[in-house]
Amino acid sequence: MSFDLRIPVGLMFSLVGMILSAFGFASRGSAKLYAPSLGINANLWWGLVLLVFGLAMLLLGRRSQKRMASLPPEPVDEGRRRHGH
Repeated sequence: MSFDLRIPVGLMFSLVGMILSAFGFASRGSAKLYAPSLGINANLWWGLVLLVFGLAMLLLGRRSQKRMASLPPEPVDEGRRRHGH
């Protein structure tokens, strides 16, 4: 079974995206907070971007795992073992 790095990366980005989006949504009425960013709620928008990226990584990682699970196992050739080379 192989390890797909997209799954933990997707989980991390999704979690951070959800937290950032929630903060941006909760503080959307604060004009003073978003004055430095010209009134753009950067927390909300970047949180959504991170959430979409994280979900895409999770989807791709899960799809790859399902595809690997459906493949037949490779036969082991005892005559051609690798000895750390």
